[in-house]
Amino acid sequence: MSFRLRVLGLLMLVAMAATAATAWLTLRQANSQVVESARAGRQEATRITDELTSYGFAHGTWHGVKPVVRALSESTGQRIRVTTEADVLLADSDTLAGHAPREASGQPPVLVDPRPRLRLPVTKVPRASVKRTVLAIGDFRRAAAYAACLTRAGVAVTATADGTGVPRISTGREPAGCAGRQTRSADPRGAQDSAAAAKCEPDPRLAACLQRVFDERTADVAPPRLQVSLGARDEAPAGLPAAPTVAVAGAVALAAVLAALLLSRAVLRPVRALTVAAHDLGEGDLERRVPASGRDEIAELGRSFNKMADSLQAAEERQRRMTGDIAHELRTPLANLRGYLEALQDGVVEPTPDLFDSLHEEAMLQQRIVDDLQDLALAEAGALTYHRSVVDLRELLDHACTAHRAKAEPAGVRLELAAEGAVWVRADADRLRQVVGNLAGNAIRATPPGGTVTFAAHRTGDTAVVRIRDTGRGIPGEHLPHLFDRFWRADPARGRTTGGSGLGLAIARQIVTDHQGTITVESEVGTGTTFTVTLDVVRS
Repeated sequence: MSFRLRVLGLLMLVAMAATAATAWLTLRQANSQVVESARAGRQEATRITDELTSYGFAHGTWHGVKPVVRALSESTGQRIRVTTEADVLLADSDTLAGHAPREASGQPPVLVDPRPRLRLPVTKVPRASVKRTVLAIGDFRRAAAYAACLTRAGVAVTATADGTGVPRISTGREPAGCAGRQTRSADPRGAQDSAAAAKCEPDPRLAACLQRVFDERTADVAPPRLQVSLGARDEAPAGLPAAPTVAVAGAVALAAVLAALLLSRAVLRPVRALTVAAHDLGEGDLERRVPASGRDEIAELGRSFNKMADSLQAAEERQRRMTGDIAHELRTPLANLRGYLEALQDGVVEPTPDLFDSLHEEAMLQQRIVDDLQDLALAEAGALTYHRSVVDLRELLDHACTAHRAKAEPAGVRLELAAEGAVWVRADADRLRQVVGNLAGNAIRATPPGGTVTFAAHRTGDTAVVRIRDTGRGIPGEHLPHLFDRFWRADPARGRTTGGSGLGLAIARQIVTDHQGTITVESEVGTGTTFTVTLDVVRS
């Protein structure tokens, strides 16, 4: 699998895991928050209604309820607005806190009814309960009036429900104007009720009727029922708890770190090997290679590095071989020159004209090697100067054939020109003559007496083709890849005097390459060799 796909797959896995974990956490926390908020809201609403009911039950009036509302608002954090069923405002926690009243939340108000609930049997209602209910009405009217009087007077009131559910008011002292109104905890009618309790009949409608009668007869003295509105519109909801979010975020971050570590191990192992190999290569260890298996980008990088190392090693070997070849090529003639000069200095050899001609020829050979090396170095560095113009290849080959005829005829080699028409290219004429002259010289040296060297030129489409073909001994196939190497000779027995400097073909290839052309060779042992040069023609 591609390295890019592996990285993408791992990142997608981490992203999907993080997204799933975040979605799960958000849903879980949202559900939990909704449930918790609903539970807390019910508990707070129950607490508020219970305390308000207890206040109305004990005091018989809503006078002085504002401190209770403020305390409930501060303890629950709720905005509380208390009104009667007639929409008379009794207390608003916003106003009590010194704030402008906010708009109600729009939720249905909670009903608070402080009137006592009669304690009657559910399945069987004694007939005597009718009498007790009527009496309880009077008791509640007296108790409610008494409790309201005490509350307005600022006396602490305590209420307990009697057997019928009517509050019995007790206090440490009686304020002026209310003497004789304190409800006693004992019920003088209890004995009668107990005696009548034996007569019972299962009529649940009777209990509801008694409660309704009780409520109607006590309505003018009981505190009015309240409508309690909780909350405010546009109130910010409770935020999600941070601890689970931090925990899951930490788990997702840890998973991402682990995934990054796995990815870094997969990536850095070959990269580290490449780093070490590159360092060793820079230190001169040209044999250092890295393992390159697989088809991903990292493996391709390893193969590219190995290819680069192969090229550097081959270049180093060529450089080393060229240095050795240059030393070998110059050592022998320089040794000869030195020997002859020392002999002339010692008077051992006579200074004849033939000796001086031989020494001059040897010096010229060395000069040619040096010139060829300079040309090759300039060409490979891209610093060789070219003066381009429109050149007719047929005319160039004709001049080359004429120039080499003086060398070919003594050797018994016939030169032929095979070019029917003009073939125009844009090139440096002198450099092309250098290429053709080098190929022609090699062909004449390789052709035995009676052989032929042919200079051919023709056009194929947009390509100009030049061929130098001989009928010499040919070159073995294993030698063909090395023909353009520096100082390489197909025949080891041939030296400087019979095989040239060994740099001509290397220079010829570089010149042709600089002209955006190609040079190739085909050879067959016993038949001959053909060098082919291709260049772009000039378009008319």
